[in-house]
Amino acid sequence: MTDLQANIDRLNGHLNRFRTDGVSNLINGETRAAVSGAVFETASPVDESRICSVARGNAADIDMAAQAASAAFPAWRDLPGTERKKILHRIADLIVERADEIALCECWDTGQALRFMSKAALRGAENFRFFADRAPTARDGQMLPSATLMNVTTRVPIGPVGVITPWNTPFMLSTWKIAPALAAGCTVVHKPAEFSPVTARILAEIAQEAGLPPGVWNLVNGLGEEAGKALTEHPDIKAIAFVGESRTGSMIMKQGADTLKRVHFELGGKNPVIVFDDADLDRALDAAIFMIYSLNGERCTSSSRLLVQDTIADEFEARLVERVNNIRVGHPLDPATEIGPLIHKTHFDKVTSYFEAARENGATIAAGGVRHGDTGWFVRPTLFTDATNDMTIAQEEIFGPVLTSIRFSTEEEALQMANDVPYGLTGYVWTNDLSRAMRCTEQLEAGMIWVNSENVRHLPTPFGGVKASGIGRDGGDWSFEFYMEQKHIGFATRAHRIPRLGA
Repeated sequence: MTDLQANIDRLNGHLNRFRTDGVSNLINGETRAAVSGAVFETASPVDESRICSVARGNAADIDMAAQAASAAFPAWRDLPGTERKKILHRIADLIVERADEIALCECWDTGQALRFMSKAALRGAENFRFFADRAPTARDGQMLPSATLMNVTTRVPIGPVGVITPWNTPFMLSTWKIAPALAAGCTVVHKPAEFSPVTARILAEIAQEAGLPPGVWNLVNGLGEEAGKALTEHPDIKAIAFVGESRTGSMIMKQGADTLKRVHFELGGKNPVIVFDDADLDRALDAAIFMIYSLNGERCTSSSRLLVQDTIADEFEARLVERVNNIRVGHPLDPATEIGPLIHKTHFDKVTSYFEAARENGATIAAGGVRHGDTGWFVRPTLFTDATNDMTIAQEEIFGPVLTSIRFSTEEEALQMANDVPYGLTGYVWTNDLSRAMRCTEQLEAGMIWVNSENVRHLPTPFGGVKASGIGRDGGDWSFEFYMEQKHIGFATRAHRIPRLGA
């Protein structure tokens, strides 16, 4: 038996219950069909075969979940942080126990390659452990004495929050948003992407098995324009954490305005990787390829624009073409696969539309630019050369395994092009000149920048973007700043003159 067949057999064992019973909502600790009884069907991007039926929640289901989260909030808020820590660590333990199931189901749901999803499941456990350890100190503040007052601050959880997660690496991103909310003392209503609901249900089951009280974590499946909209508008939900498209983030902000929702957005990117001629070109090549072609190019931090100095561009692009043509596209459960299919036909059509746009723009398709195979939503990893920064392929987020290479002459030109897009999530700079690296990191309009490195996340550091790439930061204490309110208390330490009115 091949490794691929063995993985397919294990997948079938995990998926059988969902194929039979579907994916239901989980509200107040109970499995529930949608109030309306409606369902929708999901299909695998690998071969377009049916996966399962999914509850199609709407405003009625969201209202039920929000009420459950509100009712559960006081007790969860007041539970000692040490007790929340124990439960969150137990969730992490159970994620590890079910990591194989999570990874296989995620691959089939999303088309992501197993070599990456097996790590993403364990990264989800790491997220829970990281924030579990911070739960006991989440409310800690400062003492800021003045001449007459002992001023102290503390933090309190904001209340029930809504979490809306995307279809790219959905399991890991769900843990990244939900773990700090729970550690802070918030209760949660989670609306996962309709295209990848299976692992969200597994994660909610894990939380329930770990001993999370009913109502603390509620799961409502459904479409964005129905369940998602209702969640962003519900008066009991105090904040919305969202990962997805910039356009959708703008809509959520409008929908939450009437109830003065706090929002945290991780949105799109058109991130530059700038390669100067003094860089370690072997490492820069590895990083540029990894950051756009891993995870099927469906990642907001992908280095989708290569800005390469003209003195090395011919050599660098030639090496790129050779490497890109060698990337292995195939079944996501095959351990040898490096790129699987795109998530669904609509997205496949969007990504492939840029092949014609490149030709119309006058760019060269140096590699890829075609569909791979006849079944499923596979595309060949693609490289555009002879591009300029004003082209559609250089300005719009393609969100697929597509790299646009643009040449520059000077540092000033590179920075001007890097910043001349609507987005500002990440930037990557490759140079051995420390002074140049410092100038570039100072002037790049991005929330996160890596120098001589791919994206290597360190969980205590802030994660987020500027411009159309987002609002707010995740990671470390920055997550608690979103999910908690600051409170100030002043204690008089000595008598002082109080102005007298009406004496």
